[in-house]
Amino acid sequence: MTIYFSRLVIAPLFCVVLVSCQTDKRQQFPNIIYILADDLGYGDISVYNPEGKIQTANIDRLATEGMMFTDAHTSSAVCSPTRYGILTGRYNWRTWMKQGVLWSWDQPLIDKDRTTVASMLKDHGYITGNIGKWHLGLGWQKDTTGGVDVTKKLSENPNDNGFDYFFGITASLDIPPYFYIENDRITTTEFDTIPANEGKGFWREGQIGDDFRHHEVLPVLTGKAIDFINKSSVEKRPFFLYFPLPAPHTPILPSDEFMGKSGTNEYGDFVMMVDDVVGQIMEALGQNGITENTLIIFTSDNGCSPMADFDELATFGHYPSGIYRGHKADIYEGGHRVPFVARWPDVISPGSISEEVICTTDLMATCAEIVNYTLQENEGEDSYSFMPILRDEEFDNNLREATVHHSINGSFAIRQDHWKLIMDAGSGGWSYPTAKQVAEIDTLPGIQLYNLNTDPSETTNLHAENFEKAEMLKALLTQYIMEGRSTKGVPQKNDETKEWMQLWWLED
Repeated sequence: MTIYFSRLVIAPLFCVVLVSCQTDKRQQFPNIIYILADDLGYGDISVYNPEGKIQTANIDRLATEGMMFTDAHTSSAVCSPTRYGILTGRYNWRTWMKQGVLWSWDQPLIDKDRTTVASMLKDHGYITGNIGKWHLGLGWQKDTTGGVDVTKKLSENPNDNGFDYFFGITASLDIPPYFYIENDRITTTEFDTIPANEGKGFWREGQIGDDFRHHEVLPVLTGKAIDFINKSSVEKRPFFLYFPLPAPHTPILPSDEFMGKSGTNEYGDFVMMVDDVVGQIMEALGQNGITENTLIIFTSDNGCSPMADFDELATFGHYPSGIYRGHKADIYEGGHRVPFVARWPDVISPGSISEEVICTTDLMATCAEIVNYTLQENEGEDSYSFMPILRDEEFDNNLREATVHHSINGSFAIRQDHWKLIMDAGSGGWSYPTAKQVAEIDTLPGIQLYNLNTDPSETTNLHAENFEKAEMLKALLTQYIMEGRSTKGVPQKNDETKEWMQLWWLED
């Protein structure tokens, strides 16, 4: 059960009787802004890690004025899979993406026919915008030789997934091509090849538009997001802004204003620049007089990347994963436990704290409840609404029956209550022990079981002493996989059932 510490009680917003579709939607539904940082660790936010050295005043303010979740998780420990889950309410491994992330010219991961948070909200009168890093594949068209013709209109783009407007970049800022895209076209007709860059400012060689400068991308996207808020706020409809940032992912490029500001390294400075972006969005809401009826959520797509230089940060006394084991890519907590803060003055009591387990797939069901929509059997199969938490309502047991975690190499874990079962002998990612190291150490048990109440850092494997608990969790994980859903309802089909990665236990 969630524990709350609230200083005031706000009556539920949705005690009105909905009338016809012609009614001013702004009077019924809130604006919704979802800010998604890229590779930001749980311990990088000062309200989550008071012992940390990076100060994030604006995100801390969001928490002070709203609610912070201490046990929030991404559906994957890497980027593209998590983004799929956020927009669809469905685990990525139900698609053909069983491991890794999408790359430069990959085709769309989200099927045109699948309901997304954006398409659902659009159907309920919302203006929908997507500004930032997409990284879910685009419909690049071919030239006469079979290569990609970047000057052609994209055959598929975020507008096909429910967004009225899209302005952003294809993937991470270290993955080419380096173009701005507005709706269905790149914004430049002139481009060249940029060589690779090394160090914390790392990017790969690739095509780049003449209007594209890596160090300008975060400010440009922020300006576009503010423009969207300004234009949408005068409409008589609510808006949904999905704002996935390209930072603090590599290339780590803090502007001159933030260089040296954190008192740590360039990564810490870049985190402070991200915090400033959050402050700019909050200021835009205030200037437009729409703070009270806007749900703003801030979170990250996975844990911090080793590119931040953990050893260097440790010399300053800062640990991006806090007390948790591992980092980006891993099945351990550091890979997928993330800061998650929500502010909605009309509904959320300021200063609230929730210890309830939530997942980034839960945005779909939450938004559905906000607009009083009942998800169909083939929508949001892994999404639970956390509206009862935001409203400070009582509910029985836990919000989620259980939560599935997934690593970069396709390893699975399942969390129920305080028990976490990992179906892998190692990290499933980049930290010790990696798959290669596991292969070299023949004494590691193939399954890990941790009690996160007594051992949040996952140091003591309790599988041997709790075999029955492990078998129960393994059976539930198998059920979730094979039934095509983890919520209650009619079983659904996974898009791909062949070549399942890391499902060795099904052969037992």
